Order: sequence, then structure tokens, then C-alpha cells
Amino acid sequence: MKAVVFQGAKEPLEVQEVDRPDCDDDGVVVETEACGICRSDWHAWQGDWGWIGLQPTPGLVFGHEPVGRVVEAGDNVSEFSEGDLVTNPFNLSDGTCPYCQAGRANICEKSIPMGFVPFQPGAFAEEYPVRDADQNLVAVPDGVDAMDIAGLGCRFATAFHGVGTRADITPGDWVAVHGCGGVGLSAVHVASALGGNVIAIDIVDEKLEKAEELGAVETIDSTEVQDVPQEVKAITDGSRGVEVSVEALGIAQTIQDSVNCLAPGGQHVQLGLTTSEEEGQVEVPIDNIVWDEREILGSYGMPPHEYDEIFRMMSGEKIEPAKIISETCALEDIPSVMERMGEFDTMGIPVCNEF
Repeated sequence: MKAVVFQGAKEPLEVQEVDRPDCDDDGVVVETEACGICRSDWHAWQGDWGWIGLQPTPGLVFGHEPVGRVVEAGDNVSEFSEGDLVTNPFNLSDGTCPYCQAGRANICEKSIPMGFVPFQPGAFAEEYPVRDADQNLVAVPDGVDAMDIAGLGCRFATAFHGVGTRADITPGDWVAVHGCGGVGLSAVHVASALGGNVIAIDIVDEKLEKAEELGAVETIDSTEVQDVPQEVKAITDGSRGVEVSVEALGIAQTIQDSVNCLAPGGQHVQLGLTTSEEEGQVEVPIDNIVWDEREILGSYGMPPHEYDEIFRMMSGEKIEPAKIISETCALEDIPSVMERMGEFDTMGIPVCNEF
């Protein structure tokens, strides 16, 4: 079968013929119908995140935002069978650890990031495997198109979990979103659906316009203001800031801006992972965090059971994840899309839907 294969950090990605994945007793093999092309794939391709132990090896197949149909199921799989349309979180869990048992499978003690380790290849391929299928697979409801699901596995799911579960947004709250890439636009859309008054912040006019389409009530071009937190506070009718602030880039300046625009008792939600510039370390105003009892919350993926809430909100037309899809392409085009990501020349969620 064909797959996009990693050749080494910053080396050109190649479309090659590879072996079809094996199906173990507890897993399934899925024929890919669509897969989002995520900036996390780009980071791994660039050799980022060595400081957190992620060091992709040549031969790896990226792709962790998939949807497809089961073509083979292991003997121990009881919940899924051939022909089922399915998706899954990118961070696969085993279902047995204390975190899984507490409903927090996204931080499973044995979490395996799909497409970032050689023993769990991703979905930039005609077929992909999913281990522990009964734990990790999610059935796509009848009537939902595969393209409506592509991208849920990482960016939209991470934003949904961070904004909808980790943070406490109530109708009327002010919410700032720093960075309007795929995960940031997802956060704008979810926060707006939950009743938040969203302020979207970016440096690209087209992204800010898209944020408005997805529900933002105000936008800030950060290149046109001297102090983003003060601008945010001015927008919130002279109040002391926003109740929730979301950082979706992983850049030191925007992380600091996000924390600094919070009202007392406000919550900073960190969605973005850092690049080689920060290497996971960013200064924050710790005394202000103490004085104002601000909270810093991380959000890593989403446990499988939260997909039910996404599907419920989709059926009620409160959210439309497909609105964030910016372009589609064929498998052979993935390397060029990844290259454009390095120039920040993509918007929303690019999706491969031709295999």
C-alpha cells in the first residue's frame, strides 16, 4: 500500500510502497477515508520535541487525525466489526490504568501517540492499525460524513477538551484565544458555542476573518497594538480581563499575553506545545498568578468518551467541525502541504481525502 514516509528530520517526506499493517488480536485495521494534516506532524518532521522524549525515526508514518472503515478486526475485539465507520483519539490508551479508570484516558500511564512511534503507525497511508480497539475506537454516527470527522482526533478534540472540559466557561464569559491556526480556530468555535464572548488574536487578517465566521465577537491583530493584554482588557468594557484565555501556539510571548490578560480567578488554558525556540520552558508572572488566584490548565487530546458530547453538539447544530477544514488534497500532496506549514501558509485544518 502507499504511505507518506518520514526520512529524517527536515528531510523531504516520500510517498512509498509499504507493507499493509498487521492486525493483532485486540486491534483493528482501518481503511483511511480522510486524515487531517496537523502542525504536530510538522513539528515532528522538523525534529522538535526532543526535550520531551519524542524523536521520530526514519520509516515512520505520520497522521493522527483519521477516519475510516474497519477492514479487519482481531479475535478479541467485540465492539467493532468490518464495515464500521470509525475514528479515534491520537493518544491511544490501554483502559486499565488509574487515569483510564477515572475517565481520563487521554493521560493514560501507557499512552501511545499515534503516528509518532514506529510500533503505532499513523494514517498518512491507505490503511492504518488501531491497538486496543474496544478502548480507543469511536463509532461515527449514521448520517455523519467522513469529512465532518477528519481533524477531530487532535486539534478540534484538544480544543474541545480544553475549552469545554478543563475550563469553566459559562454563557457571557469573556474568552481570549491567542493564535488562530487549526486548534485556535477550533477553540474559538467551541467557546462561542458554549456562550462565551470570544476575542480572537492573531497576526493574519484572513485567520481573524475566519475566527469571526466561527463566532468571535472581537478580533485583535497583535502587530497593530503595543500591549495585547491591555487591548483585551479595554475590549472587556474596562474590566480586569477575561475569565478564560486560551493559548494555541506554544510561543513564549503569546503564553505570557494569555496569562496577563486574565481577570482575577481567571483560567489560562494551554493548548499549544512549544517549538525549539522555547524547548518547553516559558516564564510566567508567578506572583500575579498567586495574588489573583489565576489557574493554569493543560489540555492534552481528549478521552474517547467525550466524542459523544461532540456528536451531540453537532447533531444540535451548535458546532460544525467541518467549517474549520480549509483545503483537501491527495496522499501524494501531503509532503507539499507540510512544507507550506513551515511558512505558515496554511489556515484551519488541511485534510487528505484521496488515498
